[in-house]
Amino acid sequence: MNARVRAPEFRARGWLNTGGKDLHLADIRGKIAILDFWTFCCINCLHVLDELRPLEEKYGDVLVVIGVHSPKFEHERDPVALAAAVERYGVHHPVLDDADMTMWQQYAAKAWPTLSVIDPEGYVVASMAGEGHAEGLSRLLNELIATHQAKGTLHRGDGPYVAPPADATVLRFPGKAIELPSGNLLVSDSARHSLVELGADGETLVRRIGTGERGRTDGPATAATFSEPQGLCLLPDGRTVVVADTVNHLLRGVDLETGGVTTLAGTGRPWRSPDDDGVALSSPWDLAWFEDKVIVAMAGIHQLWWFDPARGTTGVYAGTTVESLRDGPIPDVWMAQPSGLSAYGSKLWIADSETSALRWIEDGVLHTAVGQGLFDFGHVDGSAKQALLQHPLGVAALADGSVLVADTYNGAVRHYDPATEQVSTVDSGLAEPSDVLVTRAGDVFVVESAAHRLVKLAPGAVHKVEGERHRTERPASPLAPGEVTLDIVFTPPPGQKLDTTFGPSTKLVVSAAPPELLLEGEGTGTDLSRRLVLNPAVPKGVLQVVAQAATCDADVEHAACHLTRQDWGVPVVIDPAAPTRLPLILRGLDA
Repeated sequence: MNARVRAPEFRARGWLNTGGKDLHLADIRGKIAILDFWTFCCINCLHVLDELRPLEEKYGDVLVVIGVHSPKFEHERDPVALAAAVERYGVHHPVLDDADMTMWQQYAAKAWPTLSVIDPEGYVVASMAGEGHAEGLSRLLNELIATHQAKGTLHRGDGPYVAPPADATVLRFPGKAIELPSGNLLVSDSARHSLVELGADGETLVRRIGTGERGRTDGPATAATFSEPQGLCLLPDGRTVVVADTVNHLLRGVDLETGGVTTLAGTGRPWRSPDDDGVALSSPWDLAWFEDKVIVAMAGIHQLWWFDPARGTTGVYAGTTVESLRDGPIPDVWMAQPSGLSAYGSKLWIADSETSALRWIEDGVLHTAVGQGLFDFGHVDGSAKQALLQHPLGVAALADGSVLVADTYNGAVRHYDPATEQVSTVDSGLAEPSDVLVTRAGDVFVVESAAHRLVKLAPGAVHKVEGERHRTERPASPLAPGEVTLDIVFTPPPGQKLDTTFGPSTKLVVSAAPPELLLEGEGTGTDLSRRLVLNPAVPKGVLQVVAQAATCDADVEHAACHLTRQDWGVPVVIDPAAPTRLPLILRGLDA
């Protein structure tokens, strides 16, 4: 091992899952550490949590995973909200509260998620952005274990994780709700990995479907298992409910008469490339019946898909997998983690969470009603062109053509009226509302996720909130005007090589917001290095970069194939004295 880069010391506003103790690098000396830079709104970050779980179990006596929470949204800076998210997503390792992005800058992170590996002697030996690194991490861990065991610098034993006390409630971070033909309500009890049927009052427990343990087992209600289920859709037969089994990357079916659970679509592994289209899913988050099919909000890859329950088939309905905001014909649009759906008449309404947007599809075209982009958010009412939301997760279309929005990170229910193009606040002070349900009787229930309950929205006057405007202020990368070089740094994981079996092994897509920032260099190519020309007349903006690399196992008879992919939204400022090169690490070994 040649390069020796000392890991910067931990600095935090606070710690979670440590029993109240502040951790320092000295506390983990002798262990291998993975720092996971995440933010709890980010679906790719949630994927990495799932990828790390098997590694934590396998290497538990030598590996310490530390979640470094570096927030995107204003709401995510709230320590109470962070503590709720740590429980909601089953994070069973220490979490550092990096509210001011200090660690983010110290470790030169530029994307959510980013992983940094620290060896037992306290040196950073690898960095990687995005998801899909589990196999490479496992091989790297094996190498580090062998090296440091031989040197005598590896210390086995328990890590610093301390489990917080559990609370007893009927629901735990519920996600979505629908009304059943009986008038009862069915709720996805996400953190308890099950479905709960409640009475029409939204409180009385009728039955639970699923054991409450994380898993993917089909069978009767008392034996079936889910993993953080979210969206629900009642099929026209009135008997079958389709479930977005989010962390399992599956669609499941529930027979309401028997409570039996079956798998309808998906492989149980996340979508990685177009070769997986129609087979593998990626974090399905919500569902709606529209145009005689189930439309799936495929949050994990920023698309909408369709599912035909009669044929058991799936396919892409809208979106390109590019994470951003662009309207137009649905095959060409950009979305960002769509998480809520509601259909009424000819319109399909969408809560596009990462752009803090309310959008709709009609006649094959996607439109934006409210929302300005990936980094603009807030709680502002008034004209739809000026109004702001903050990471909405739910939406409910009303019979009069207007829409209610579960404006999750603002803790509010918002109302959009297409006739007047006005946005107003109906209720506020809620704990992360994640869905809105309007019953046949006209009652409005809000899934108040972080309060672990359903609440009935009391009729009242709609009011206007002047509120604050926010913008994600990540440290910007200074770049010189004119010609610059974008370099994607990628080193294949140990035991792998670039794979050209089915064509070029790498792909790079570049665009900019505003588009005028980029005079040359926009588009798709196969080289991970590209000449860009930045407009000196545009002082700042965001470079949107998507890179992927295909690898396969080297020198083995039955080689497995792997795809590493990451989206970056890199804030840049134009400065004549700045560098002319922008390096982004897709996967880099410092060792």
